[in-house]
Amino acid sequence: MKKDKLHIHWYPGHIAKAEKKLKEQLSLVDAVIEVMDARLPLSSSYDNIARLLNEKPRLILLNKADLTDKNELKKWISYLEDKTGYPVLPTDAKNSKDLNIIVKKAVELSEPRIQAIMKKGLLRRPARVMVVGMPNVGKSSIINKLTKSSKTKIGAKAGVTRQQQWVRINPQLDLLDTPGIIPMKQENQSRAQKLAFVNSISENAYSNEPVARALLMLLDEKYPEETRNYYKVEDDLTIENISKARNWIKSGGEADIERTAIYILRDFREGKIGKFILDDFEE
Repeated sequence: MKKDKLHIHWYPGHIAKAEKKLKEQLSLVDAVIEVMDARLPLSSSYDNIARLLNEKPRLILLNKADLTDKNELKKWISYLEDKTGYPVLPTDAKNSKDLNIIVKKAVELSEPRIQAIMKKGLLRRPARVMVVGMPNVGKSSIINKLTKSSKTKIGAKAGVTRQQQWVRINPQLDLLDTPGIIPMKQENQSRAQKLAFVNSISENAYSNEPVARALLMLLDEKYPEETRNYYKVEDDLTIENISKARNWIKSGGEADIERTAIYILRDFREGKIGKFILDDFEE
């Protein structure tokens, strides 16, 4: 049986447009909240993030932390804080217990720029922050979480822009209510595959079967016991064997490959197979 080779493409025109828009948004804020997928603490970040953000201070949120192993995630938080020099917090869209600490950290990171403004003789103003990140890491969910308790739209800011909308989170913090999308400029196909696993890449850029096969290979390498137990497969961890185990068979007795591939990706993305982190620490 011929298997599709997995190769994920990006379009340079889309990347350039996204970069331009992001730079326009960044000029308006004091600090950024960078959202990453906790299942991919490296792959869902941008290699040259400091340059891209023009050295803006940032708070890193590892979103969808509820889909990861907590002990493993603690190690990643320490690793990323050492690597970046910025605070890293786990979060998810389902609860708001960490809301106060997120707001507090964002305000703290903005303070140096506020102080610089005041030294010029201007009055103190609320910190201005925005949420940035790769596609589908949960930026909008984080914005909704931050603005849940305060729907006060304060509209365009004088001397800033007439198009951008702001929400006052509290007297100390204003949030740009549109997410900044970090463009997908990556030549690393291994990382691209992982982003496809968590649905951070448009489904137009890949086919389900090769992505599901690549995911199974990685799960078989990192979490073989959990994956085999979930699908009740004792032989090789393949789409064909999972299809037979689940009795997803087409007429004529042939494995329903497409249906099985879709369910494998869905099961992983919803945390049904297990709570995993797919990245490895850099040497």
